[in-house]
Amino acid sequence: MVSPFLDVQDLSKSFGDEWLFSDISFSIAQGQRVGLIAKNGTGKSTLLSILSGRESYDGGKIVFRRDLKVGYLEQTPRFNDDDTVLDACFSHNGEEEKVLRAKQILTQLKIGNLDRKIGTLSGGQQKRVALANVLINEPDMLILDEPTNHLDLEMIEWLERYLSRGSKTLLMVTHDRFFLDRVCNVILELDGRQIYQYRGNYAYYLEKRQERIEAARAEAARANNLYRKELEWMRRMPQARGHKAKYREDAFYELEKRAKQRIEGRQMRLKSSNVYIGSKIFECQYVSKAFDDTVILKDFYYNFARFEKMGIVGNNGTGKSTFIKMLLGVVSPDEGKFDIGKTVRFGYFSQEGLKFDEQQKVIDVITDIADYIDIGAGRHLSASQFLQYFLFTPEQQHNYVYKLSGGERRKLYLCSVLMRNPNFLVLDEPTNDLDIQTLQVLEEYLSDFPGCVIIVSHDRYFMDKVVDHLLVFNGNGQVQDFPGNYTQYRQWKDDYGDDQNKRQGEAGTKNGTSNKKEETQNDNINKVEARKHKLTYKEKTEFEQLEKEIENLEKEKCEIEQALSSGAISVEEITKLSKRLPVVTELLDDKTMRWLELSEYVS
Repeated sequence: MVSPFLDVQDLSKSFGDEWLFSDISFSIAQGQRVGLIAKNGTGKSTLLSILSGRESYDGGKIVFRRDLKVGYLEQTPRFNDDDTVLDACFSHNGEEEKVLRAKQILTQLKIGNLDRKIGTLSGGQQKRVALANVLINEPDMLILDEPTNHLDLEMIEWLERYLSRGSKTLLMVTHDRFFLDRVCNVILELDGRQIYQYRGNYAYYLEKRQERIEAARAEAARANNLYRKELEWMRRMPQARGHKAKYREDAFYELEKRAKQRIEGRQMRLKSSNVYIGSKIFECQYVSKAFDDTVILKDFYYNFARFEKMGIVGNNGTGKSTFIKMLLGVVSPDEGKFDIGKTVRFGYFSQEGLKFDEQQKVIDVITDIADYIDIGAGRHLSASQFLQYFLFTPEQQHNYVYKLSGGERRKLYLCSVLMRNPNFLVLDEPTNDLDIQTLQVLEEYLSDFPGCVIIVSHDRYFMDKVVDHLLVFNGNGQVQDFPGNYTQYRQWKDDYGDDQNKRQGEAGTKNGTSNKKEETQNDNINKVEARKHKLTYKEKTEFEQLEKEIENLEKEKCEIEQALSSGAISVEEITKLSKRLPVVTELLDDKTMRWLELSEYVS
């Protein structure tokens, strides 16, 4: 029998009195690409650090196959500032083949000058050098902590292809669910200090995890029923218990643990109706901006509509963050201006984040902003309830800030922005370092948010869930307005993008417009492409049928959600509806996507 690359047996780790995980065991075989999923603060990065030998552990055994070469990408890499980029990658000793390989990978990760000093690079650039370092050395096994952070979409898609080729073996932590789905063939979930293994990709994990939670709920319900009976016996028989009674008493305490275990449940959706925003949002009036020879915008016009949820995508350095900083008045345009409506109240989540008082408690950070948030219709959420909605347990709320993990700090920063009850959210890379459970809560919050939203993000899954159209920053001042989410944009780009770029090059066009009434060239291209195809009779019938089916599914989904939140239905009905809801949601998503495809060609 072939031994695994890595075998972990009964591993435990604590900080003081707090256990991160206890007696966890798992193994990784050659060719397995494993994604590790857990909530912020439960030990994902610590586990990777332990496996790489950088951190100690309290008990258990870690066994790597003999002579195995392991490459480790830590979340915050450390370098000698005086090293050059090439020296920081590896000791090449002038070997031409190694240098050539390094140049190829560094080029893909958009690190150009190999003689540049590491100390002059940004944190994001240093993370990419560290990633290149791991890949260049071609280890037998890769351990990667958030490899997609600080990568743009082009780099992420390249890394997806790179890691999926051949029989690479890897263990990684990432919040990027597209990446997990396309790269990993095994998912490990760290939950409640235990480890669960799912032999499949992220989509398979979601399905099987739900089955596990439902089974745990059913077991907890059975334990609760038995617990009530045994509790009566314990109260009736307080004294003179014999050997059998003592055995039953011990079993009672074990039963009590099972009955009282906390089973993670789906969060109630927080639908605020107390956000008002006027009809005028902002008008970007022929704005131009450049830094030396780098053009960000050129005569760019855009009129932002009420209740828009816009995503901004593009490669690093194309001006995404600069655009929103101009909108917020942090950076001034060279020409033109942003005309902002009087009722607009921005809530800005930046990449830099908020500096907290390390000695404050989590709950105090939020109550310093407000004691409660008004969600309309006479309803309020206290600061504590709001934090709990974003998965800070009552115990965590009374932790000091200095005890928080990096992901927990980002989540607290996010809560501090939302607690101010803005009507226009501007979120610059909000998904970095957040765990998947928090991302799911944030997606629902933003989907239900009754104001305006702009999101700059490389998280394709997140963008697909939240935004209804995109601004695509293509560089050199070219910005494309695309009516759809990221997946739809990629499909369109695969079909027509190259033709469009060729036409733009031949015509020497530039983004923006000199006349409000004039349509942008990108809009014209979309219309031209749409006219290339007319619906067949069969497609017209399908289109009409889809409208009816979508309406019925939306109605059914609404009824299920209302029933589940009513508190007036039986356990059997809850179980039945909980299973039906994800089926309805998936059907609705699929049929809506098909309707959107066909609607492109409806004249």
